Amino acid sequence: MADQLTAWLKPIADWFAGFNTPEPIVHWGHPLMMGIVIFVLGVYVAWAGWRGRTAEEAPTRAKALADHKKLAPMMFLFIALGYTGGVLSLVMQGHPILQSSHFWTGSAAIGILGLNGAISASKFGGGKPAFRTAHAYIGSIAMVVLFVHAALGVRLGLSI
Repeated sequence: MADQLTAWLKPIADWFAGFNTPEPIVHWGHPLMMGIVIFVLGVYVAWAGWRGRTAEEAPTRAKALADHKKLAPMMFLFIALGYTGGVLSLVMQGHPILQSSHFWTGSAAIGILGLNGAISASKFGGGKPAFRTAHAYIGSIAMVVLFVHAALGVRLGLSI
């Protein structure tokens, strides 16, 4: 299966390789950009979500929830695009995709964030408090997975 996946992605990776991007950018571009997404945007989105849940002042709560609602979909989009770029980067560098724990934590993060987005899109199951609580904790789990993912990514980058 890994060979078939690589074979499907190889033409796309080769197309990107045709841009003659310097090796350090191919190697470290994904980690740098995704580090910004996770540690700046992701942390803010998580913080705003929890601030919106816990703030006692109505204006503070409203602003935090508005920021969370506005930025969380963009965070998911950037992570999904970064996931794609990371997989293509592995193919470009000749690294087996499915043997990477970084690949698997990235896949888990996309799945968890997708589930959380679906909960939000359902309007929290029609406004059920349990769905809002699940959304908060699932989002927190996603952030932990992303932190582990980042650590595994640094380890992977140093090993290639």
